[in-house]
Amino acid sequence: MIVENLPQAAWIDTQSELQHLIAHLSEQTQIAVDTESNSLHVYHEQVCLIQFSTQKKDYLVDPLAFNSLDGLTPIFANPKIEKVFHAAEYDLICLRRDFGFTFSNIFDTMLVARILGYKAVGLGDLLTERFQIQVEKRNQRANWGSRPLSRELLRYAQIDTHFLIELRNQLYKELKLKDLWALAKEDFAIACKGNGIVEHKKCMNWERLDRQRMLSPRERTILYELWKCREQLGEQTNRPVFKILSNERLVVLAHATPKTEKALEHLGLTLHQIERFGGEVLAAIRRGKEAPIIRHSISKRPPQVFLNRLELLRTWRKKTAQHMGVESDIILPRRYLNDIAEKNPGNKHELAEVMEHSPWRLAHFGEEILDTLRITR
Repeated sequence: MIVENLPQAAWIDTQSELQHLIAHLSEQTQIAVDTESNSLHVYHEQVCLIQFSTQKKDYLVDPLAFNSLDGLTPIFANPKIEKVFHAAEYDLICLRRDFGFTFSNIFDTMLVARILGYKAVGLGDLLTERFQIQVEKRNQRANWGSRPLSRELLRYAQIDTHFLIELRNQLYKELKLKDLWALAKEDFAIACKGNGIVEHKKCMNWERLDRQRMLSPRERTILYELWKCREQLGEQTNRPVFKILSNERLVVLAHATPKTEKALEHLGLTLHQIERFGGEVLAAIRRGKEAPIIRHSISKRPPQVFLNRLELLRTWRKKTAQHMGVESDIILPRRYLNDIAEKNPGNKHELAEVMEHSPWRLAHFGEEILDTLRITR
């Protein structure tokens, strides 16, 4: 069924409403949290909506209406308040980046579903399975930075947290039943630490563009100039770079090296694109023709003994994951896989130093990991 009878969520866009919300959240032991950002519509992405749900009420906070959300900082940092997310990683990255929040005591329902071996772990899948709720996926691509938000979008955002606490409680029971709660807690704690505040600007390395290695050295140099031009245009106009020129179009332009706006039109640029930034594109191509040749970045190949250990660990991990009915990274996340292969611990004490934040995995898989490494010695 499609949800139509939810109580209306409280829209928070004044200081007094925010203070009331903070006071209410401070009294809770569990709250559900989600965010909506506008990455598909701007170059400088930002959090445009923060959803909160308690057992009794749903809230939609408009960050665009406030100069500061510092009052929420103690909520996210409070170890006595469990913050329930679904697919927490990106929400935490964005909340750190935009507001400097730090986190303790989270519960990630998607991570738990993966630990439990669920095949379909999207929130929509879980809501359909548990609560017979259908979620309109098309709203995922909405421009959350626009105002006012439609009633449909507000309802969509509310659903993202409204059922999370109950979903969390059901999944928690399954974790306890399968004796996997300790593993989940470890991964929640690691997620809270994060990797610090990420760069505000996300740009793809130009050498990873599809088909760029088919270009000549001069054409790759032109591609580099076009890529820089696209980033600058995105930043200046606050538009996502894919709405300026697609990756495929960059490679086509670098290979064809057009000299005129008419040639740009023949290569697929619209008249609107040509009018807005055709001159910048042609200038980038001219710079690429004259600039020193760009060479391939040379990645140092890891030692063969490291690669051998890595392959053996991957093979062990895959078999163990198949036996447990989960994805391989649940058994041994990549951060541990690479560290273990590099440091090559020879005993349980040395392995414990590498896996200090995951005693559950150390206890359950430590001997198997050490046995796998002994094969390479």
